Amino acid sequence: MTGSDIMRQIEIKRQTNETAVYINLGLDGTGKNKIDTKIGFFNHMLTLLSAHGLIDLVVECTGDIEVDGHHTVEDVGIVLGDAFHEAIGDKKGINRYATFYVPMDETLARASLDISGRPFLIFDAGELAPMIGAFDTQLAEEFFRAFAVHAGITLHLQILYGKNSHHKIEALFKALGHALRHAVEMDPRVKGIPSSKGVL
Repeated sequence: MTGSDIMRQIEIKRQTNETAVYINLGLDGTGKNKIDTKIGFFNHMLTLLSAHGLIDLVVECTGDIEVDGHHTVEDVGIVLGDAFHEAIGDKKGINRYATFYVPMDETLARASLDISGRPFLIFDAGELAPMIGAFDTQLAEEFFRAFAVHAGITLHLQILYGKNSHHKIEALFKALGHALRHAVEMDPRVKGIPSSKGVL
């Protein structure tokens, strides 16, 4: 069966001594979501990723945030990446590539990706304030890396210019959502795997 023959939706759980993560992801949705990671700013970012990517998304995570947010943020990235990888299926008929720019006030962000099966992350957000609310801004890169590796995508995220750390990270999540939305869309002109090699 091809991606056009099935509902690209997946439910997945992962439990370790540090976190318990549950995700329900639908690639062909409307952006409805329910997010609870116990980290307010991170909840907000995942809500934006869902809304702008038109990805239906439920995320529930209980983690050792009394230590810090690292395990929660990274493990959500891992499970979200795993869910994306399973939901995308055989990749037949998808656009595969996408690049999207998002302006947010003084900030301009770019996300460029390839659903390639070759995980890689380039992350360049410039200087960031140490914290946004209870969110350690170093964890943004950790989330994106975990997601890219487990989703099997090549992902380039860059802030072209900007000053406000909230704006920078928010613009990156929005740009990623839009890029994912376009990359996973089916194009009826694409016959089979979108690669000259015939495999991804």
